[in-house]
Amino acid sequence: MAERLVVIGGDAAGMAAAAEARRRKPYLEIVALERTGWVSYSACGIPYLVGGEVAGVDDLVARTAQEHREQRIDVRLHHEVKAIDLAARVLEVRDGQRRRTFQLDFDQLHIATGARPTRPDLPGISGESVKGVQTLDDATALLDHARTSRCRTVVVVGGGYIGLEMCEAFVRWGAEVTLVEGADQLMGTLDPDMAARLRDPIRGLGVDVRLGAQVAAFEPGRVLMADGASLPADLVVLGLGVTPNSELAAAAGVATGARGAIAVDRRQRTDADGVFAAGDCCTSPHLVSGRQVHIALGTVANKQGRVAGTNLGGGYATFPGVVGSAITKVCSLEVARTGLNEREATAAGFEWSAATIETTTRAGYLPDAEPMTVKLLGERGTRRLLGGQIIGGNAAGKRIDTLAVALHARMRVDDIIDLDLAYAPPFSSVWDPVAVAARALSRQLEEP
Repeated sequence: MAERLVVIGGDAAGMAAAAEARRRKPYLEIVALERTGWVSYSACGIPYLVGGEVAGVDDLVARTAQEHREQRIDVRLHHEVKAIDLAARVLEVRDGQRRRTFQLDFDQLHIATGARPTRPDLPGISGESVKGVQTLDDATALLDHARTSRCRTVVVVGGGYIGLEMCEAFVRWGAEVTLVEGADQLMGTLDPDMAARLRDPIRGLGVDVRLGAQVAAFEPGRVLMADGASLPADLVVLGLGVTPNSELAAAAGVATGARGAIAVDRRQRTDADGVFAAGDCCTSPHLVSGRQVHIALGTVANKQGRVAGTNLGGGYATFPGVVGSAITKVCSLEVARTGLNEREATAAGFEWSAATIETTTRAGYLPDAEPMTVKLLGERGTRRLLGGQIIGGNAAGKRIDTLAVALHARMRVDDIIDLDLAYAPPFSSVWDPVAVAARALSRQLEEP
């Protein structure tokens, strides 16, 4: 009987592993179970679908179930795993279309169950008008509700990446949008001084931004606030981050770690024999702090999936870790970060200094040069780069990749100053903004 690999979850981390295992073991039987009707799609594209920049849901699908089946991967849609019996090497599976439950045995198991939108325990949180945004099923449900209600008023709860992107998407839709954030700043992954630069552009879109505002309850057609205010809402979009879908693995006895995510080693192995995990459901080592973290990003999921698939297919691969690189576009501003912010650096035990510089995206004498702010953090003593944040106009954000490479290489701030970075007036000033910020931070690190 052929060796059977069962993959739980049909998006990036699951199907990347399945495809890599298939490539390495042609005669391996591979079954992929996906509880929704979609596989291999870009959840990151959902805000652009809502905003009308992407024509339809199918455009977000990188590879269909049938295309995977043609590679002899048995993809089964609307199949949800209800329980894992590690001792018997058996799964309890619910077939949603045929409405039957059956058992499926496995030799190796790969868990790629992803994450779900965080839902606080508030009255009315399960209401029909309260939507999260994580899967294509979420996207279609949100769009269907928006079209049915005509979506004149939208309340977005949470001012992180997804929250801000959904605000802009529904402004494009033509709705009146209110953004509610419980903290005193937008985008908690940024330092407060950098996040403050986002308030006016968001308000300039026509979004009513309410910081330090707490939701008390959700009711049909409105959101009740802790201060007694009532906000009209045909639709509520949750942008409070995600929670790892690790309960299935934990119930089977698989160890968990940071934020309850599945704990894995460098080869994406769990503590259970023959059981791997990857993507938004599991942990990652942070290359700067040295801690295990939970970072839900498509880039990480694809890389971890490839590593898991290599090992499942009999090869050898390791996942080195993450530095927390992320980027988005809000209005005309590009916002990017990598490494540690001030709060994270302090929590990790570093003594640090920071420097912020104001510059332009290209040579200042060009008419299309746009403002750009770069902030860097460095460790005192070692002078090692700890993190960076960038906010600016067109072409500002992707400079974060230079800093991400520097973090992977454990570079000192002084090393960044002398990097041989490309220059021409349409692309930067003669001193690249990253190098200018490094010079400023180098001076800060010399101070007692």
